[in-house]
Amino acid sequence: MTDTQRRGRRIMMTDAERDGFLGEQRTCRVATVSRDGRPHVGALWFLWDGSSLWLYSLTRSRRWAQLSADPRLAVVVDDGEEYGELRGVELSGTAVMVGEAPRTGEPCPELEAPEKLFARKNFGMDVMPYDGRHAWLRLTPDAVVSWDFRKLG
Repeated sequence: MTDTQRRGRRIMMTDAERDGFLGEQRTCRVATVSRDGRPHVGALWFLWDGSSLWLYSLTRSRRWAQLSADPRLAVVVDDGEEYGELRGVELSGTAVMVGEAPRTGEPCPELEAPEKLFARKNFGMDVMPYDGRHAWLRLTPDAVVSWDFRKLG
């Protein structure tokens, strides 16, 4: 992951602030691009493990089809109502599909930790529920930009 943020270093989050923020947030917006260049943005729950963002996406969605053809994506997680409260993180890179698609719970060592954490965070459960319609995407970002306008005041 590279620090591509040149402007706004004053409001940039530290690594610890970024990790804390991503750990407490639940919803992100995922941007993909179709073969003809048309953008698509949709909301998803996510999990940040400190180095990768894990997304549990419907496999019969526009997002999944677009990422199958072109795995580049950008994700934004943000929060705040008033200008001085705005904070967020933008992550971009290449999505990797992990495990079977759709996910039915076949053993996959790489998914053990993310599924346990995701189930706790988003479902309040210790075991990941499988519906046979979703599968995992992992984004280990190439670039990260963050902002926390609370640092201005």
